Amino acid sequence: MQSPTSPSIPTYSPSTSLPSFAALRPAYLAGTRTPREDMEATIARVLEREPSLSAFAHLDVEACRRAADASTARYREGRPLGSLDGCPVGIKDIIETFDMPTGYGNAAFAGRRGERDAACVTALREAGAIPFGKTVTTEFAIGGPGPTVNAHDPARTPGGSSSGSGAAVGAGLLPLALGTQTQGSVLRPASYNGCFGYKGTLGLLPTGGVHPLSASHDHLGLLGGGLDDIWAAASAIAAIGSPGHAGLPGAGGLPPVRRSRRLVRLYLQGWEEVEAAHRGIVDAQFRALEERGVEIVSRETSDAVHRLERHLDDGIAGSLAIVAYEMRFPYRDYVARHGTAIGPRIHELLERSRDIDAGRYAQLLAEQAAARDLVARTLVHLDADAYAMPAASGPAQKGHAFTGSRTYLAYWSWLGFPAFSLPLMVADGMPWGLQLAGTAHGDARLCSLARWVCGEDEA
Repeated sequence: MQSPTSPSIPTYSPSTSLPSFAALRPAYLAGTRTPREDMEATIARVLEREPSLSAFAHLDVEACRRAADASTARYREGRPLGSLDGCPVGIKDIIETFDMPTGYGNAAFAGRRGERDAACVTALREAGAIPFGKTVTTEFAIGGPGPTVNAHDPARTPGGSSSGSGAAVGAGLLPLALGTQTQGSVLRPASYNGCFGYKGTLGLLPTGGVHPLSASHDHLGLLGGGLDDIWAAASAIAAIGSPGHAGLPGAGGLPPVRRSRRLVRLYLQGWEEVEAAHRGIVDAQFRALEERGVEIVSRETSDAVHRLERHLDDGIAGSLAIVAYEMRFPYRDYVARHGTAIGPRIHELLERSRDIDAGRYAQLLAEQAAARDLVARTLVHLDADAYAMPAASGPAQKGHAFTGSRTYLAYWSWLGFPAFSLPLMVADGMPWGLQLAGTAHGDARLCSLARWVCGEDEA
């Protein structure tokens, strides 16, 4: 891969164009354009930006060309596999692929090859999507950062742990990429890189073949240039089936636009991390929603919201304690065999887990269940459509040693409820997402609301 002499790094603006596979597909069906043509364009974009972006842990452009040729043949024969046939998708490097190494962002596992695809990759291939390389992850999706930089400012972090996925989509290289979220690892890189992010209800998108961290927190997610591509991929992945779940409600076509009547604004502990100069940006976003006829309920106007925020803030520390307890396997084994090749963050969490016995773990799970119940009941009590808050405590920070605060993201990971990051705000010339959050199995409804919040009109 040759490094360009002067890599082109775009300047972010709210109107920055993101790639859309859904917009290309009508031309494939009409025979006026082919997946192979667009694959060549994708490869050219990636080869130009990758030396400066470092979004990929592994690339095999010839395999992508072969897959695009097969997709082109299917369209010519009038038998495409589905709405994603020919769509290039980045695969986070903790997700198994039989034909590419999966290294978990750790040098001790570099070049490691499995013998199967993860369930989500299997489902995407069956839908005709083309796995386009492995995207960089932080170490085991919870440790130290990789080499990726922000899509819009190389001096800033891309966020983590789905760093490469966020940067690749935000830079306009790919229309879609897979991510995972245990604390903030899908929505934060989506927010920082200016693309859409979706984390579903816990378990609705199968995690088989995804390297585990925490069974009660690990979510499969998607980062994309548009909600249409994200929903198409989520529907295809859910169709393969997830143990314990009957499927993704509303899977299939993009859910219709649904106007919001009432939203609950949450401040939470994350508000203390938002710089004073940036708070007005968030306030302006909510005023804009009010001008469109949305009633905004918050702790300033509702005792129920005030009580809910206190409950969530009091309980959220239990989230990382649960993660520490549940990651004992396989990470104790990794540390025993690889020692300091396993980063300090993993060692720190394993040490923390020593103070958590089965009784304390049971208590933490009970507190998690109580929080879920209160969040769901409060939304019903207020007759509101969803919760809304920033998707991060601000735009991506400068430097690469720290991938950014998880505070605003951890709550909905702990709850296991669906959430979107929508690229609607700008601060310091950088993207900043608005988080729209719902309750269990309300993914399709939340997607409908997200479309309206992003400016689409009801039919």
